Amino acid sequence: MARVGAVDAGALRHAQELLDAEERARARAFRHARDRDAYVVAHAALRNVLSVLLGMRADALPLVREPCAGCGGPHGRPALRTPGVHFSLSHSGGLVLMALAGAPVGVDVEGLATAQAVLSARSALHVAERDELTLLPAHERPSAFTRAWVRKEAYLKGLGTGLVRDPALDYVGTGPLPVAPAPDWTLRDVLVPAGYAAAVALRSA
Repeated sequence: MARVGAVDAGALRHAQELLDAEERARARAFRHARDRDAYVVAHAALRNVLSVLLGMRADALPLVREPCAGCGGPHGRPALRTPGVHFSLSHSGGLVLMALAGAPVGVDVEGLATAQAVLSARSALHVAERDELTLLPAHERPSAFTRAWVRKEAYLKGLGTGLVRDPALDYVGTGPLPVAPAPDWTLRDVLVPAGYAAAVALRSA
């Protein structure tokens, strides 16, 4: 986990130098500086960790883009040509999360949803999760919704489908403890600063 606000200008410039041309282009496409900086920090941190793991220079890692789960185009999630090394990245606001594993893994972090966002996105929840939200006091619904949402995103990232797969299909729960959506997956909440929720999903080896 990293906080973008803790990275000074010099470190940010160094982080940008580690990225390849495609990553730099993606970074430039962000409208807001905080989102752009979070992307740069996340991908540079990933490269630094992988460089130690694989014994390669961070700017020379063989990163590729997997085919898009929706259209098959070459703009899916980043991956390594090296077999047996899986990773996932997520950033929201000024917070960055990264997970690495020897099996498919997904991670997601989000700022707490607003009450309006909960109302507009209820259809993305499993029917049982919608029922759970209905039973909660109104002031508890945003945090419960966000817990469920990061669990779903983490699982779908691990699957490699992202939101191409309908998130309403999978039950992960809105309560304090997540529910694994499939027998061969482990789902855990991640401790993050107040104002955020996060989760990680790992497929059993």
